[in-house]
Amino acid sequence: MASLSLQLSSLHHTSTNPLILRSTPLNLRAPTQKPFSIRAQSAPVLSQDDLKKLAADKAVESVKSGMILGLGTGSTAAFVVDKLGQLLSTGELSDIIGIPTSKRTQEQAASLNIPLTTLDKHPHIDLAIDGADEVDPNLDLVKGRGGALLREKMVEAASSSFIVVADDSKLVSGLGGSGLAMPVEVVQFCWKYNLVRLEGLFKDLGCEAKLRLVGDGSEKPYVTDNGNYIVDLYFKNPIKDGFGAGKEISSLEGVVEHGLFLGMATSVIIAGKTGVEIMTK
Repeated sequence: MASLSLQLSSLHHTSTNPLILRSTPLNLRAPTQKPFSIRAQSAPVLSQDDLKKLAADKAVESVKSGMILGLGTGSTAAFVVDKLGQLLSTGELSDIIGIPTSKRTQEQAASLNIPLTTLDKHPHIDLAIDGADEVDPNLDLVKGRGGALLREKMVEAASSSFIVVADDSKLVSGLGGSGLAMPVEVVQFCWKYNLVRLEGLFKDLGCEAKLRLVGDGSEKPYVTDNGNYIVDLYFKNPIKDGFGAGKEISSLEGVVEHGLFLGMATSVIIAGKTGVEIMTK
């Protein structure tokens, strides 16, 4: 697709130089993928929150009145929900119904007077917008560091379109390549048994498995909205075969869901300090 250029005045930063918006179709037939590149002539200095808001605002441009929307979870998705609430309050959007992917997203949306529903009542979703923890060149994702991977995957799998919003720190050449957590939701019963098995699946990748704790020095396990635990996998080397890895993880009894979101994103909006890039399939 041709390059597009626009002035992003909504950031409230003072600059006379435009950022660059580039929409790039993804060639899935190519044997190898080129690294992401984000280019611009010049741009104002933006914080990570600025970048997240930039991507979120661009994604919301795809929302139309009357849509059923999947509402994601996490810091970037929270900007999406805020923007939707703003547009509903001004009348720029109407008749939007949201399906939240977590209790905290449900609470945020309700506080903004966004009407909510469930998959039981609306099993077909027009559009889901959510963040990601990792994005590879094939638009495959790692998600779930916010603990909502099961509900996120259910909602996004039921959506006709799934737009991912992220800042450029989330780009990786291969899933697991950030060295940060790839979550697996497991039942509480004999969780350690599954932790050991999960670590063993990927020992050739230098994988270390850890039970997710509440944090703040607490030794109390983190419990998901579904009453389960999360085992976080940390890889020294990227996953070679995402689909194969997902299949192996899912085959273990007691595993509820994993954070590999493969072949699900229809587009990814990446905001960087030099502009915005839209990757599409």
